[in-house]
Amino acid sequence: MQTGTASGSDALAQDFVQFAVECGVLRFGEFKTKAGRLSPYFFNAGLFDDGAKLGRLAQFYAQRLLASGMQFDMIFGPAYKGIPLGTALTVELARLGHNVPFAYNRKEAKDHGEGGSLVGAPLQGRVLIVDDVMSAGTAVRESIALIQAAGATAHGVVIALDRQEKATEGGQDVNHSAVQFVRRQLGLEVCAIARLDDLMGYLAQHSVAGLQDAAQQVRAYRDRYGVDEQD
Repeated sequence: MQTGTASGSDALAQDFVQFAVECGVLRFGEFKTKAGRLSPYFFNAGLFDDGAKLGRLAQFYAQRLLASGMQFDMIFGPAYKGIPLGTALTVELARLGHNVPFAYNRKEAKDHGEGGSLVGAPLQGRVLIVDDVMSAGTAVRESIALIQAAGATAHGVVIALDRQEKATEGGQDVNHSAVQFVRRQLGLEVCAIARLDDLMGYLAQHSVAGLQDAAQQVRAYRDRYGVDEQD
């Protein structure tokens, strides 16, 4: 089930890609991924690094999420990047009249004070996980374990960018992406602000801005590592 995914003609996705490029969050060149591939682009959500950028990012998350129609009862931000992302999204949703509880986890459990590894509202009901880019689905699986241990249900995931590329298992490429694995095998809905196809559409429209080489390299990367989007 492809909930709330973007298409190449999606205005929100195109605006988001442009925003990410202007912020230096989306860069072009040669970058090594966790899978050991040399990617012609890199998305670093950690560079949404001031209040204005985070506020605008939260607007994109909220718009995509509300448009998707996905139902959830609370938000969970997995450490580390998911914490500011989830916080910003929760604030933006409340501003729009959708006030929901928020929680996040620590990487290491606290052994004093309130203790434990979870902070914020109690995990309950249908929980939405917030992250930036899903590369291997590791953070999602760890989040699901925490959510289920608390007696709640991991219902969906919202991410900024779907790379639409093959995941790896045991060091080998497989014919599905991390997003597809989360949908098909873990049974969670996934909502993405933009996808690699949207990035390619942006590059095609902005070829006069010195991005011709980047467009060719991203297209070649998609041809080599891209997944079949038919679910």
